[in-house]
Amino acid sequence: MPKRAVHAHEAAPPGGPYSHAVVAGDFVYLSGATPHLRDRSLVEGPFTEQARTTFDNLAAVAAAAGASLADAVRVGVYLRDLGDFAAMNELFADYFRTEPPARTTLQADLPGFAIEVDAVLYRPR
Repeated sequence: MPKRAVHAHEAAPPGGPYSHAVVAGDFVYLSGATPHLRDRSLVEGPFTEQARTTFDNLAAVAAAAGASLADAVRVGVYLRDLGDFAAMNELFADYFRTEPPARTTLQADLPGFAIEVDAVLYRPR
C-alpha cells in the first residue's frame, strides 16, 4: 500500500524530523498537535487557549490531508495536568460533535505546554 506524507502550511511546523501526517490507504495518521503557532511560538495563555490552538492545528493537518476531524476514529489526548480533564472534555465536544471517536486520555510530562493531541482518521477512497 503506498503512503504519502502530508505537510500542513496552516498548522504549526513539526517540532522535529517527522511529518504532520501520513496517508496510508483509507487511513490518515496525524502526528501530535501542540499549542504552537505557525511561527513556532507557544500559546502562553490559559489551558483553554492552548487546547483550542492544539485542536485547530489538528484540524488544519486533517484538512491538508483531504479529511476533517469528523473522520476521526481514534484520538489520543495527553495532558500535563489531569485537573484540565473537564475543560478538555468541553472543547473536545466542540470539535467532535457527532459520532465522537474512540479516545484515550493520559497524563504526560509535556515539555512546556499543557496538551498534545494525535488522531487516526478514516477516509474511504
